[in-house]
Amino acid sequence: MSAVDGARQSWATLPARKALRIARASAYADGRILRSDRIVEALEALIEPGDRVALEGNNQKQADFLSRSLAMVDPAKVHGINLLISTLGRREHLDLFERGIARRVDFSFAGPQSLRMAQLLEDDKLEIGAIYTYIELYARMFVDLTPQIALVCAEQADAEGNLYTGANTEDTPTIVEAAAFRHGVVIVQVNEIVDKLPRVDIPGSWVDFVVKADRPYAVEPLFTRDPRHIGDLQILMGMMVIRGIYERHGVTALNHGIGFDTAAIELLLPTYGEKLGLKGKICRNWALNPHPTLIPAIESGWVESVHCFGSEVGMGEYIRARPDIFFVGRDGSMRSNRVFCQLAGQYGVDLFIGSTLQMDRDGNSSTVTLGRLAGFGGAPNMGHDPRGRRHASEAWLSLMTSTEPVARGRKLVVQTVETFKAGGIPTFVETLDAVEVGRKSGMPIAPVMIYGDDVSHVVTEEGIAYLYKVDGEERRAAIAAVAGATEIGQTAKPKVTADLRARGIVAYPEDLGVSPLEASRSLLAARSIDDLVTWSGGLYDPPARFRSW
Repeated sequence: MSAVDGARQSWATLPARKALRIARASAYADGRILRSDRIVEALEALIEPGDRVALEGNNQKQADFLSRSLAMVDPAKVHGINLLISTLGRREHLDLFERGIARRVDFSFAGPQSLRMAQLLEDDKLEIGAIYTYIELYARMFVDLTPQIALVCAEQADAEGNLYTGANTEDTPTIVEAAAFRHGVVIVQVNEIVDKLPRVDIPGSWVDFVVKADRPYAVEPLFTRDPRHIGDLQILMGMMVIRGIYERHGVTALNHGIGFDTAAIELLLPTYGEKLGLKGKICRNWALNPHPTLIPAIESGWVESVHCFGSEVGMGEYIRARPDIFFVGRDGSMRSNRVFCQLAGQYGVDLFIGSTLQMDRDGNSSTVTLGRLAGFGGAPNMGHDPRGRRHASEAWLSLMTSTEPVARGRKLVVQTVETFKAGGIPTFVETLDAVEVGRKSGMPIAPVMIYGDDVSHVVTEEGIAYLYKVDGEERRAAIAAVAGATEIGQTAKPKVTADLRARGIVAYPEDLGVSPLEASRSLLAARSIDDLVTWSGGLYDPPARFRSW
């Protein structure tokens, strides 16, 4: 191409297209403030067919006024959009596909809508770009999935569009930046428009329009677990994790997934962990939402720091009163950031521990099962061994299996599963349902959540398999040895299992000095939500549905 041809080429088509969109929507705005009662018309003016639309809908915080409004647009005007959303958690998210407003989705998790999601996929009303881990999806928003429209939420805005996101900052800055600096249009629903903000979390120069929502944005208390529902099996598994993994490997920096298994561990630290003399030796620094079940460990001096993906309903005043522990601003409210915390959970901690719906004989696991397209959330990101890591720690080095001059440690990736789920459904299976789901859906690869070669430990009520020590058939034998009465477990050979135990590749409770008779609810530091409130000195204010008084 000649210099003359280059001079004739326009290099500003994206800013020009954005200017046209803004001009079309100006009839429904007073400066940057969109009229709430004209929001549907404004969206119809701003969004073009086939646009990539990033909608803030994660596993906690929802731009629900904007999602409800988007579901009301005329499909003749807005259709075929590519929805970029971390979590499909609300009914209207899938109404978009029923009505033809959206066609393709790139997402991470669809737990509350997983059954309907699977049906829409079968009915060919929805196409899946991919099922991502959170930061993988956001990373692509800065490469080839940059959004033309971003629909997000915040606590407050001023007239200039500056935003205060409060404790639930979460994904908002990432989504806004991906759109704003690639000439996308950023629309923010806010709970209030005020004259002065407590702090500026996102500058107004990144924001195009603000609209006051009809009610405060929805926040789900996703990480709240009522200790009343923690059973003896989970307590036993928690004791084995503390004794056979945390103590053995010297785990000080860690992430806990969501669930009663990990809630049990948190509530065992001030009791069982104290009995073992482990305070100050394990579980000091966390990448974790402010789990209410972590309150007793914080109050009894176990925890040094917690960096959070998002906040948790009812924990605001407790967090404000514990600035030594949580990341807070000058105003006292927490500043969460999902992407930064995911990176901390990937590179900064030594251990990830979570659970799954299915695991095969090689340790591959998935929460995608037949008839239920749940997705993964952040587990694939934090639940793998990041080979870019270069800093050493006791726990990381403890998984070295090579004595060569050039060798590396390894992150602990722990899967805790009961051998059977409710209704007698086995967790251990010959082949993951995800394989069939991927084949039927035309996915290029099966939607595996955590690959088996990343899993270092598997914990069941039977015992612990130290998978990082073995590979091949011995690895399969170690998994079978803790798979209980499942078909996979029944393939375990007694002599092989005995040899694995003798070599420390498999450990049963008695091998760890853990007594199943001791595994009872009396060992929990708190046995109800009311107990957690007491531990907090009355600062924790649980949601109404968790109150038993």
